[in-house]
Amino acid sequence: MATEIKKVAVLGAGLMGTGIAAHLANAGIPSVLFDIVPNDAKESSNPAARNAFAIKALQGLAKAKPPQLMKKDLGSLITPANYDDHGALLADCDWIVEVVVERLDIKKHVFKWVAENRKPGSIVASNTSSIPLAQMAEGMPAEMRENFVITHFFNPVRYMRLLELVDGPDTNPEVIQTLAKFGAEELGKGIVFAKDTPAFVGNRIGTYAIGSVFKHMAKHGMSIEAVDSIFGPAMGRPKTAVFKLGDLVGLDTLGHVFHVIHENCPDDAERDVFSVPPFLQKMIDAGATGRKAGAGFYKMVRKGASKEILVIDTETGEYREQDKPRFESVGAARKASGLNRKLQALVYGDDAAAKMAWDVTADLLNYSANRIPEIADDVWNIDNGMRWGFSWDVGPFESWDLIGVRKSVEKMEAEGRAVAPWVKAMLDAGRESFYERDAEGNLTQWKNGASVTIERAPKHLFLADLKSANKRIENNVSAGLYDLGDGILGLEFHSKMNSLDEAIFDQYENALDKLDSGEFQGLVVGNQDGKAFCAGANILAILMGAMQGEFETIEKSIKRLQTLMMRAKYSSKPVVTAPYGLTLGGGAEVAMHSSATVAAGELYMGLVEAGVGLIPAGGGTKELIFRALRDVPQDIDYDPNPFVQKVFQRIGLANVTSSGLDAQASGYLRRTDKVVMDIDALLGIAKQTALGLAQSDYVAPEQRTIKLPGPTGAAAIELFLYQMTEGGMASEHDALVGKKLAHILCGGDIPFGTARTEWDLLDLEREAFLSLCG
Repeated sequence: MATEIKKVAVLGAGLMGTGIAAHLANAGIPSVLFDIVPNDAKESSNPAARNAFAIKALQGLAKAKPPQLMKKDLGSLITPANYDDHGALLADCDWIVEVVVERLDIKKHVFKWVAENRKPGSIVASNTSSIPLAQMAEGMPAEMRENFVITHFFNPVRYMRLLELVDGPDTNPEVIQTLAKFGAEELGKGIVFAKDTPAFVGNRIGTYAIGSVFKHMAKHGMSIEAVDSIFGPAMGRPKTAVFKLGDLVGLDTLGHVFHVIHENCPDDAERDVFSVPPFLQKMIDAGATGRKAGAGFYKMVRKGASKEILVIDTETGEYREQDKPRFESVGAARKASGLNRKLQALVYGDDAAAKMAWDVTADLLNYSANRIPEIADDVWNIDNGMRWGFSWDVGPFESWDLIGVRKSVEKMEAEGRAVAPWVKAMLDAGRESFYERDAEGNLTQWKNGASVTIERAPKHLFLADLKSANKRIENNVSAGLYDLGDGILGLEFHSKMNSLDEAIFDQYENALDKLDSGEFQGLVVGNQDGKAFCAGANILAILMGAMQGEFETIEKSIKRLQTLMMRAKYSSKPVVTAPYGLTLGGGAEVAMHSSATVAAGELYMGLVEAGVGLIPAGGGTKELIFRALRDVPQDIDYDPNPFVQKVFQRIGLANVTSSGLDAQASGYLRRTDKVVMDIDALLGIAKQTALGLAQSDYVAPEQRTIKLPGPTGAAAIELFLYQMTEGGMASEHDALVGKKLAHILCGGDIPFGTARTEWDLLDLEREAFLSLCG
């Protein structure tokens, strides 16, 4: 059996197969993408013609939106191939994943070909979502059955975190362990261990949640837009809610999943919930299958020069203008702080929306409880399936804890609902929630009648665990300090979108003071908000200050940020930043001013201030031009203009990177910085990086100068800005911002080739920022 996956074969160059190959490339794993030989190329000797399907799929990757590749050149890691000519390539592959059409006869034909060409010990997997593993494994050679599993990715593969793993009675346990480790560490996936049951975990529970909405809509008199107002952000779920989600995935796909579960779960007590409603079937038959068809539950139409989104009336089947539903319970949920209060406001309210929310929630909670151990062994796997597969903030059992298990069970039983016996047994045992912390702060779950510790991967580090273990040592309204262990301090932002403010500056200075005093040996700057490392500075506060003429206050704040960034960059103890998600403006500046950076694969980083009529003034402009010239020896004559112009375009166009790898190519990350696919390992690896630097007698970098072109360089950029303005592609204010930016990047009013320090450029940044505020 393969113990290390170095090369993969992907069988099927459709949407999912190509997505899997692309994400393998994101992780630096080469793959061979197989498909059939086109009928019109059967007699051809031209490799391009015979590999046409795989080649076309790879060409599509370059145009895919959203991008499937984290860098366009990663497509070179994928080799196009066909089954007839390239069976021998299978022997080089450690993992073979089948992603062909969902027909058992075709899959068995493919597996026969695999058996003839694979090397012993290679892992064989199917990405099926509807065919039982037992049926596919029937007739396989014994050794191949031992290495056969289901690896169910969600689409789009790069962005959907869930990877469900399903083994069979003959599967070697080491195979699942290998794939779980590879999937998490190399591909950044959240692993859910599922049973060989229809739709596994995510789709079984998620489809039931949608079916329950269909079941209760008419009873509560709810329209489509009313339902989406209830089951979206107010409940800790995406804005797509229920019906927008259906349009996104495709109504035909949704109907297919309903059909598969209904047909293959004859003993499910809630089987009728998986019957496709007549209004949905009518839409599918009419081809109104969602966004891909231009019409689904919602439909965009033009009204003159404007656009309007209509919604279908489930009673009449006609599209109409949307209502604007207003519910007191939904409003209370939106205003509430904390998901527990949001959910309680909804499910325990008195209006129609609350009653609908309660009925659907009660159904979902009981259904999920009754699926253990049928579809998964514990609440943890089911909750992870819904968080990672459907992007819910919390899974069913986490939400049950938030609304109160005992209170909700009492309400259910008062209404005559049957509650899963094991849930009642948990309450009878004196445990009030499915998840609790033990005396050491470890997270536990209720499983098989006992409290069981949830094991963390060695590289995973969670601030919530540290907080429960009383490792948070300082805290204010926007930031906190944690003892990460081994002499490493952690700084967490927790303002709205983790945007920079004076309270964060206070805590950052506090952290650096602790390094200087020798209390800690290194610092990690990071958080686990899930969406944004830091979305920038508090622009509203700057706007209000400018409107009130408080320019001295603004200058003081900018100077404080610049000083803080320089202090972090040149700290005598290592400062490691751990950016992920949105890392914009001031967030990018925080990330760049560090000894080292450990970044997430999904990193959308950029200096975007030009987009709001300003320039980066927390050291971002300075840092990007210094990084562009870092490898140029300063004791020789060189032309800095090409470097200046490249950085000008990056900042002036407010470019945002598409990934961590793109950030590395764009200069926001250094070549020596790390890009990590597993988001849960980000802080742990950042801590180990800080610890490694500290233990290797870390020495702060020396401050240096760079040679810049002065007004001659700025003139070339100003000509470009003039042409853009005259051509109607830039406004007068855009040009003003561009001139200010060029003045900084070119070093100010200096002779060509004059050496400038970092503080020279910081002073220019501050001056330009204040003038633009005015």
